[in-house]
Amino acid sequence: MKTIIPFTRFFIPATVLSVVLIIAGIAGYIVWGFNLGIDFQAGLIQEVQLAPRAFSLAYTGPGNAVVSLNNTSLTVAVSGAGIRGATYEYLLADYETVGTFAQALDQMEGISAVSAVPGATPFRHLALDAQSAPALGPEPYWVHYLPREASPVQLETIREALAGFGEPSVQVLGDVSERRFLIRLQDTDIQPGFQTTDIAAVLDRRLGEGETAVTSSNYVGSRFSKTLADQAGWLLAATLVLILLYASVRFRPQYAIGAVLAIVHDALIMVAFIVWTRMEFNTTTIAAILTILGYSINDTIVIFDRVRETRRIYPNDDFKTVLNRSITETLSRTFITTLTTMLAVLSLYIFTGGSMKDFALALLVGLVSGVYSTIFIANGFVYLWEMKFKQKPAQIPAEAGA
Repeated sequence: MKTIIPFTRFFIPATVLSVVLIIAGIAGYIVWGFNLGIDFQAGLIQEVQLAPRAFSLAYTGPGNAVVSLNNTSLTVAVSGAGIRGATYEYLLADYETVGTFAQALDQMEGISAVSAVPGATPFRHLALDAQSAPALGPEPYWVHYLPREASPVQLETIREALAGFGEPSVQVLGDVSERRFLIRLQDTDIQPGFQTTDIAAVLDRRLGEGETAVTSSNYVGSRFSKTLADQAGWLLAATLVLILLYASVRFRPQYAIGAVLAIVHDALIMVAFIVWTRMEFNTTTIAAILTILGYSINDTIVIFDRVRETRRIYPNDDFKTVLNRSITETLSRTFITTLTTMLAVLSLYIFTGGSMKDFALALLVGLVSGVYSTIFIANGFVYLWEMKFKQKPAQIPAEAGA
């Protein structure tokens, strides 16, 4: 017979530990608050790529010429009154060096392309500066390139260069080798006379003239950022309500309350971890929390199903034995599922960077918390409920004169 682990002995100590951790998280939130990421702050958002200038484009032909770029090709569209419009597309994969690409563009009528680096310079991909109008004219329009052997630029280097702007928020976009960053300046850090070109100018002075391409620039107002934060709160609340309704229909009310308490516990534990580690709280963090809530409720439902099945198989066992038996029988399934998931998440944590690394770290903490809350919080509440409100058998009085 398989040994039944007495999990019910640890329900009270586990509850005390959880309460201590949650109180510590609430205290940290009151003292420091969240380290809000760029998604929840009003101010200027710029995406920059540290890529040197590849070549300049100028157009002196009839009509208007507009240049655009995507991941695979660069396109020049010519249009205007009295001329026949035309679109010229140049696939990046067809050119291995900056020189060959510039020469291909230079052959277009009205276009003048001048390389800023040796023609034999290889590139990984190109980037356009969003701070300049994409409409070509006599003035040079610069196209930037990412060198094929470009070394990564550390996040701390960007933060140090932008220290004069107060407390800017900087986040790595994609792989660190692409040298792409998302920079956010709060409203309070934007001084009178500030220009959107100031960020690129500061980075150029630190890293080299012409090294910075601003790929996008947007301003987010305080009203929009507050709306986004409110929507995130409503999303979490709606998730809890839906899980409560689902568990109430599928099981008894006490099971539904236990399941909701478990996922609330997981959310608060993750919040405590985020507050104390000063991890950025952004939309990626919310995605991690929602992912863990779904993972945790799935594990909880599996154990509750086993409890219901065990009560049918062993109708004469008390609820304490039924609960310990059910958790023990599903323990191997819980550990195997969690460990295999953690291996995938651990790979994300090791081999990625920036917001994806934070996402993976939050998931690792949430996975541990999810297993803990499923066993000790959800089932602990159901156990205490059953012990308090279970029906006691009626006493049979002894017959007189027996």
